[in-house]
Amino acid sequence: ELPFVKEALEPHMSANTLNIHHGKHHNAYVIKGNELLAEAKISADSLEELVKKTAKAGGALFNNVGQHYNHSFFWDSLSASGGGAPTGDIATKIDEAFGSYDNFKAEFIAGGMGQFGSGWVWLVNDDSKLKITKSANAETPLTDGMTPILVCDVWEHAYYLDFQNRRPAFLGSFLDNLVNWDFANENLASA
Repeated sequence: ELPFVKEALEPHMSANTLNIHHGKHHNAYVIKGNELLAEAKISADSLEELVKKTAKAGGALFNNVGQHYNHSFFWDSLSASGGGAPTGDIATKIDEAFGSYDNFKAEFIAGGMGQFGSGWVWLVNDDSKLKITKSANAETPLTDGMTPILVCDVWEHAYYLDFQNRRPAFLGSFLDNLVNWDFANENLASA
């Protein structure tokens, strides 16, 4: 389930986008992933552990489990009351790592723009330092030993209905209006 009602993010992300993105795309990964997990007889105590186990198996199993993880993390990275400059410990860590929030914002948007084709742009904790990384398809920094703090989905289905081909505008809107700094602070605290 989404952590908010589908209309909550309007006008920055439409209910129509969420109906398709969550209701069809994400749901398809869950259904297929569950089928493949039953066949593979792989289980885990957490989704993060399951991602790491299926990454070793690779193929369709990892693609579906990884996409479920990435999408779930994306929904939690969004908030109807989000956006704007960060607060709390994440604000201090962003200033330390990037010099300022404005520098972070520019680098995050550049990271999302630099992801060719489908994928993700992440803010991660890597050895106690924040950095921006990107990944394609179902890949996740979790399998590279980094702790995800935030993610923005840059697959076209995440923004095309609302922004058409204007990925930079979508990334800017994510940061200005939707990013969930409370979630980022929780992830930072557990890193």
